[in-house]
Amino acid sequence: MKTVTLTIALLPLTGLLALPLGAETAIGLTARQFEDYTTGKVLTYGFAGAAYGIEQYLPGRKVVWAFVGGECRTGSWYEADKLICFVYDDRPDDPQCWSFFLRSTGLQAHFAGDPEDQGLIEVEQSSGPMPCAGPDLGV
Repeated sequence: MKTVTLTIALLPLTGLLALPLGAETAIGLTARQFEDYTTGKVLTYGFAGAAYGIEQYLPGRKVVWAFVGGECRTGSWYEADKLICFVYDDRPDDPQCWSFFLRSTGLQAHFAGDPEDQGLIEVEQSSGPMPCAGPDLGV
């Protein structure tokens, strides 16, 4: 009788034990999850231990991107084939598609179709404004 009671008492916890504490899924974020995480934020991404670029995520799936020290580019993003794709105003026919994963340390991004891609990682987060160089100071 005690075994049955113990088993029933622990049954609600079995879902918590399915993955080790801190385990991360290999399934990329959906558009809704990505939007919920990023909207209203400015994220700095790093690569190989150095800052790589900064992106501001605006309402309506609008973005502002800049490589570190570079000029800001405006654009938008959409979901296609379980990827998050970015199109920038200066290159409307060249979508850049990524898989995004939420890790315990922040976002991790992998460029679609590049088996050598080591990915970008979120290294800093703020609420803005975007640090744009030149005439478009802040967005």
